[in-house]
Amino acid sequence: MSNVTRAQAIATLTAPDQTYELEALVINDATLRVFKNAPRSLRELYVETASDATFIVYAEERLSFSEVHRRANQIATVLMNEYGVVKGDRVAISMRNYPEWILTFAAATSIGAIAVSMNALWQSDELEYGLADCGAKVLFADQERLDRLEGCPVSPELGVIAVRPTRTNDGIAVLDELVANLSSSSDTVKMPEVDIAPEDDATIFFTSGSTGHPKGVVSTHRNLVTALMSWELDGQCAALVQGVAAPEPVHQPAALLAVPLFHATGSHAIYLMSYRTQRKIVSMYKWDPDLAAELIEREHVTSFIAPPAMTGDLVVVARRTRHDLTSLLTVGGGGAPRAPRQVKDIGESFDTALPNTGWGMTETNAIGTGIGGATYLDRPASSGQCSAVLDLKVVGEDGQTVPAGQRGELMIRGTSMFRGYWNRPQANAESFVDGWFRTGDVAYLDDEGFLFVVDRIKDLIIRGGENIGCGEVEAALLIHPEVLEAAVYSVPDERLGEEVGATICAGGTLLEDELREFLVEHVARFKIPRYIQISADPLPRIASGKIFKRQLREQAIASLGIELEA
Repeated sequence: MSNVTRAQAIATLTAPDQTYELEALVINDATLRVFKNAPRSLRELYVETASDATFIVYAEERLSFSEVHRRANQIATVLMNEYGVVKGDRVAISMRNYPEWILTFAAATSIGAIAVSMNALWQSDELEYGLADCGAKVLFADQERLDRLEGCPVSPELGVIAVRPTRTNDGIAVLDELVANLSSSSDTVKMPEVDIAPEDDATIFFTSGSTGHPKGVVSTHRNLVTALMSWELDGQCAALVQGVAAPEPVHQPAALLAVPLFHATGSHAIYLMSYRTQRKIVSMYKWDPDLAAELIEREHVTSFIAPPAMTGDLVVVARRTRHDLTSLLTVGGGGAPRAPRQVKDIGESFDTALPNTGWGMTETNAIGTGIGGATYLDRPASSGQCSAVLDLKVVGEDGQTVPAGQRGELMIRGTSMFRGYWNRPQANAESFVDGWFRTGDVAYLDDEGFLFVVDRIKDLIIRGGENIGCGEVEAALLIHPEVLEAAVYSVPDERLGEEVGATICAGGTLLEDELREFLVEHVARFKIPRYIQISADPLPRIASGKIFKRQLREQAIASLGIELEA
């Protein structure tokens, strides 16, 4: 360990003429710290990093950075020529982690369109809502999503393009055929010329709020590129503080992609982060810890980032597998809090890998705080220290900043923050206070600026990294004609962190399985309550008239024999 502090390292690395030089810039009436040498847009990022190095590995398929760039250019040409997509149009993507997710995302953002990341777990109702909410002009979807689309009364003006279809879908174009129909010069197709400014919108990612439908989080090209540069800066800072130079790589850096690309962890921390680092992405069709160990050995994977449920699975495999996992250098967290015990388990279960994690949100483009290595092992309950391009504060009920060590609501502002919620002026007004975003997390900062998130203000469940708005599930429950009242809450779960619980007041002889089967048509399966309490009596309420959800949650947990942590 060197004598260099993190603050000193940041000052050195962000000084004038350095790669990560920071300058002050006024954007939308706010003075922000921006990376002077950052790419102006994702388009520029793609152009600068096209190379012959391997980029995507999926099953037996292997694509280089240059090949991905070429194919994305072809798809961009199809979007513009065949579908009339212009700058600002929304292009939705709904599929598994196929290479085409990356290709279509790159194509859309290369021509100034807004890539809309649709949750691939959504059912028909949710898919219909998302498409209508964002006003998508084109949708790329695989067969599973196409099947769900059949039950949606979508706009007749929506262009639907099938990706890897397993059957004929009447009236729906097939991506491979569209690309094949390009002129014979398709191998030399160049990226269409479009002027993209840093403040132009680039993406919409949906996030489950505490009430109602998911909200579309709109981010600009600068927001996204800033997040990527911030992670790079954090890595350089850690090296200076630890006084350890990065060893010469034996193999190309590689990341195992097992989390969905429709989440910021998958799209930002794994996919987009791989361009400048020239990191190979090894993508899995679905999570399988034994296959993960096999892929880590075969592809010399150096990084794995996933929610605690998945990293916990890998810890178990690491202790019994015959596969060589020594290429793995980091096991990162994302999407949900990690139990301190698992932090220690990672440190003890791998020969070379060290744990790291951070706190971030879709609204922050996944950055916020970070912590790793020995520092994380010493502070396993912490989410780390703040990014150099962001500011944190904790406020009390009066809105005033509280002293170090005191709990309050976590507030954040800075350059990676999203532009706002799509078509949600009221939500924007409620979420921002004098330029600070209200996170809905209860937290405290210690004397050294380490963040500790301890609770949530928002009515939200985090199940294995998936955010579930309690209000959305309650609304789906109330659609059933026999459900009179509904309260949804979190139930502790050893592997997933939290599971979905519900207490309902229902008439007749409604059965739990019957209710779950009903919900399949209205919400994604991961949102369906695992635990259901059915009461014939009205649900208890507090003085304001709201359902007394805390009491119902405590009663349900007690009946299940689950002990709450102190």
